Amino acid sequence: MSRIGKAPIAIPAGVEIKVSDSNLVTVKGSKGTLTQQVDMDLSLKMEDGELTVSRPTDQKRHRSVHGLYRSLIANMIEGVSNGYELILELHGVGYRAGNKGQLLELTLGYSHPIYFAIPPEVKLETKMEKGNPPTIILNSADKQLVGQIAAKIRAFRKPEPYKGKGVRFKGEEIRRKQGKSA
Repeated sequence: MSRIGKAPIAIPAGVEIKVSDSNLVTVKGSKGTLTQQVDMDLSLKMEDGELTVSRPTDQKRHRSVHGLYRSLIANMIEGVSNGYELILELHGVGYRAGNKGQLLELTLGYSHPIYFAIPPEVKLETKMEKGNPPTIILNSADKQLVGQIAAKIRAFRKPEPYKGKGVRFKGEEIRRKQGKSA
């Protein structure tokens, strides 16, 4: 049985939380503002700089959404105070990444370049350094959004197991395969 939902969420200094009557949670911090609609059955209490999420019964549905919404609110608090950063690396000969504002331009071995528009909530940065693979750095307060954007970029050219070419997360290990034996 998961005990994630029962754990209180510590609210750091500089983070402001507002809960409306319709269970709409608004978290405001130095990195931005995030909102999340919480299930109406759950109750939220703020005491002594901590937020607790409690469920009315032990029904299966209440147990399942209890931990979910506690984690979502904890991720929102972490995001507006510290933010989230994901780094993608392009491994392959001739693979390049560049950006013009919020438009990401990728050269991934296809006959054409790939252009991908990044939402304004996500800060985009690309690096092309000699000796290191081209990198794409994504920063945002919203963990779900930054993860979804990174997954879409990775899907343009997933790492393949024979040569290891493709777009991968920094530090990701690719299980390599042997290939044909003559």
